[in-house]
Amino acid sequence: MLSLRNNGYRTFLDNFDFTQNPKTDILSGFTVALALVPEAIAFAFVAHVEPLVGLYAAFFVGLITSIFGGRSGMISGATGATAVAMVGLVVIHGPEYLFATMILTGLIQVSAGLLKFGKFIKLVPYPVMLGFVNGLAIVIFLAQLGQFKIPKTSSLSGSVDPESSHSALSVVFNGGWMDGLELTTMIGLTILTMAIIWVLPKIPVIKKVAPAPLISIILISAVAILLNLDTRNVGDMASVSGGMPLFHIPSIPWNLETLLIILPFSLTIAGIGLIESLLTLTLVDEITETEGRPNLECVGQGLANFVCGFFKAMGGCAMIGQTMINIDSGGRGRLSGITAALSLLLFIVFLSDLIEMIPLAALTGIMMMVVIGTFAWPSLKLLFRIPKEDAIVIIIVTGVTVIQDLAVAVVIGVIVSCLVYAWKSSQQIQITESESINDETHSYALHGTLFFGSIWKFKELIHPSNYSKKNIVLDLSDAKIADHSALEVLDTQTAKYHENGKRLELTNLSEDSLRILRKAEKVTSINVV
Repeated sequence: MLSLRNNGYRTFLDNFDFTQNPKTDILSGFTVALALVPEAIAFAFVAHVEPLVGLYAAFFVGLITSIFGGRSGMISGATGATAVAMVGLVVIHGPEYLFATMILTGLIQVSAGLLKFGKFIKLVPYPVMLGFVNGLAIVIFLAQLGQFKIPKTSSLSGSVDPESSHSALSVVFNGGWMDGLELTTMIGLTILTMAIIWVLPKIPVIKKVAPAPLISIILISAVAILLNLDTRNVGDMASVSGGMPLFHIPSIPWNLETLLIILPFSLTIAGIGLIESLLTLTLVDEITETEGRPNLECVGQGLANFVCGFFKAMGGCAMIGQTMINIDSGGRGRLSGITAALSLLLFIVFLSDLIEMIPLAALTGIMMMVVIGTFAWPSLKLLFRIPKEDAIVIIIVTGVTVIQDLAVAVVIGVIVSCLVYAWKSSQQIQITESESINDETHSYALHGTLFFGSIWKFKELIHPSNYSKKNIVLDLSDAKIADHSALEVLDTQTAKYHENGKRLELTNLSEDSLRILRKAEKVTSINVV
């Protein structure tokens, strides 16, 4: 145990962080649970499965990640990003194959954590993070607009058409908007909810009683019931009622053919889930000024999805919207996530009738406040003050998140950032004249990193035709050989010098550069002095 700690590892129990404020964690968790209900139902429709499949997923993923995940205060459940990746599988093969897919997804994610792949989230550039935050804020906002529209019906319990649910922008273009009194009531209750959440924290006495979002839900529900307002409730989406989740082995052929069917979906869902979870973890780290454990989060997400596969649940990942509700309500400990999951199960089994009475406008108002609090407003000013390349990355990631999905946006953002960095680094390489050693030998100094991006400029700078002396000594004390491309260009240029009756020599190499050269000395003819 001591050796592990001395090597920088932290034990799970040492950093469990169950709760520092039980009352706040319990109340914030209960608030999150109320907001989870319509989200879980909506994402179940997106994936073409029954509402309970989404609700059970929210319970299992939320509970298990809260206990075993790498970040206290973070909320996980069924998400739109993973639901979209499930659609094709469910439509073609059915939900039983989805459950098997989640088992394999869980194993992949656990493996990623054990192999410590979570640490690579630290390589995501800050502009990508800003784009991620802004993009998700816009996605959450667009999703709430769906509550102001007349839903299409589908075969799934006569509820929201899944085809209009899995694209953020589709909310704007699909279906018709409410009108008349119905629209007025919805807008009015939403604005009233937002006003309550904005005002209550400014009243110290009330602030200590309960989180503002929870109070707003109670007040708006009371107003709607007492005034008998004609407005959509949670029950209008689908029934929340159900029994305890039961153990179930997916009814599929357990053979190689099945594995080949589910493996591509498992890899996709695992990747999307981990990217969204780890980026959410990083965001919460920044907000709370604490440090989560990415590798442990991978394991927690994997365990959750693995269990989901055996209980007819669709799986999921971290949810930035619900996480922000929890953080804004004061939830910091693992107790908040545990409370949210257990409360959700309580709703399903015992309190479905009450939960179904909650106006959707109240939950919409809460999410709208999440949007306002999540969007990085200062980034709008930064766009004109930071390097244009970083500004472009922010815009690209934001746009792709809205148009496509988070995983694609992050991958594109990282690739663009890497290409920008590579291009800038490639332009920094240069050669300066040092001294003339004798009539036939002249020394030059190379500055910068020699890698795949800079070899083309290096070729131009070091070409034999550029130098009249027979022997050229290249001082690498202020340079570095980085990769195989660098070795190849040095070997090629050495051969060209030889063909022209000249000699190219390298001197003052760093230990890292020498190490690379020694490994390749049998396949290169580079002259080192």
